Amino acid sequence: MIDKDELCHKIRDIYPDIGECGIDVDVAFDETNQRWVVDLKKGSRRMKTFLEEGDAEFCLQGRQCVSLGIEIGQLRDTIARR
Repeated sequence: MIDKDELCHKIRDIYPDIGECGIDVDVAFDETNQRWVVDLKKGSRRMKTFLEEGDAEFCLQGRQCVSLGIEIGQLRDTIARR
């Protein structure tokens, strides 16, 4: 099982402005859907996306971060524009 803090740290490694520019990140595993929920918050705005467990695991293993990077990047850009 992936460690929640490790996944948050990886997201911040890929997008260093998350957490520093007023965008907070939180992750949790959704047992019902067997996917990771990534929640970004900026002020009163909040958005979330889902990551497949395999995509998150591959990224943490240093194998492939494309899916994670695209999902989080789109979410970050959307919340920053609002």
